[in-house]
Amino acid sequence: MPNNRQRTGLVAIDMFYLRLGHTSKLIIFSIVVLIHSSAYATDNEVNITCKRIASKLASISLSECLERNLRTSTSYSENNTPLLIKEYPPLGSREPQARILLLGGIHGDEYSSVTIMFKWMSILDKHHSGLFHWKVAPLINPDGLLRRKSQRMNANGVDLNRNFKNGINDNAGLQYWQKYTNSDPRRYPGKKPMSEVETQWMHQLITEFRPDAIVAVHAPYGIVDFDGPPKPPTHLGPLHLHLLGTYPGSLGNFAGEQLDIPVVTVELPYAGIMPSEQEVSRIWIDLIRWLKGNVPKDETRKSRQIAIKNSLLDD
Repeated sequence: MPNNRQRTGLVAIDMFYLRLGHTSKLIIFSIVVLIHSSAYATDNEVNITCKRIASKLASISLSECLERNLRTSTSYSENNTPLLIKEYPPLGSREPQARILLLGGIHGDEYSSVTIMFKWMSILDKHHSGLFHWKVAPLINPDGLLRRKSQRMNANGVDLNRNFKNGINDNAGLQYWQKYTNSDPRRYPGKKPMSEVETQWMHQLITEFRPDAIVAVHAPYGIVDFDGPPKPPTHLGPLHLHLLGTYPGSLGNFAGEQLDIPVVTVELPYAGIMPSEQEVSRIWIDLIRWLKGNVPKDETRKSRQIAIKNSLLDD
């Protein structure tokens, strides 16, 4: 399936030919058709994906999904579902304090981690003030979620939160999986780090957006986990800090420890039941308060950007 860059290229080529004399009317018609077709294809992909999400999750209606005005990225899942993105860019009135990346639905059977992304996007749609520059990926693992029986892993049976780079030892993920999880298929890290298109997309978001903090939502431990500098939040709403440690191939290990990017992991209490509206709001307010007070830290920002640059050069 062509991505957005490929579609844009087709239109640009036809605009060049617009300058030819007697064929100009024909070329104009061609441009109109191509542009309309391109826009329709992108909108249609979002519509179809929103319909599938709304059919799967009772907590997200079709209208609520469509009203978030999500866009297709240039990447697709293993089963060719578009990976959707929403950006809240800087506003002309102020310089953003930091860039924040929000990630949901890394594990396909953690329904609440997807739903809360839509609730938070609804807040941002109304109250984005330019304090932060946001990028939101509400559903990293659509193939895991949208299958008949949702599963933690992606279409290849890989746990995306064990598929990131491990640093020096590329075999660390497989070794840990075999030794400490008894080869649990739900936590299979893949044959090698970065083998999955969804993990590659998250890596692309990190290296291109260069976030000053990452917030990833999971379930069902009902806590706040944290990796990297600086001081972690002690609580977000009803969720209190409880450090779980990192695992080879996890986002916390890759971004938090290797790249020095603060990674806040919000572990909701239940995978299939959303927190109350009040609790969702309290978690968000506490998160904003912590981000304002702690991100970025000037002494770590430079080393963080160097680490991200080096990670990109390693590809």
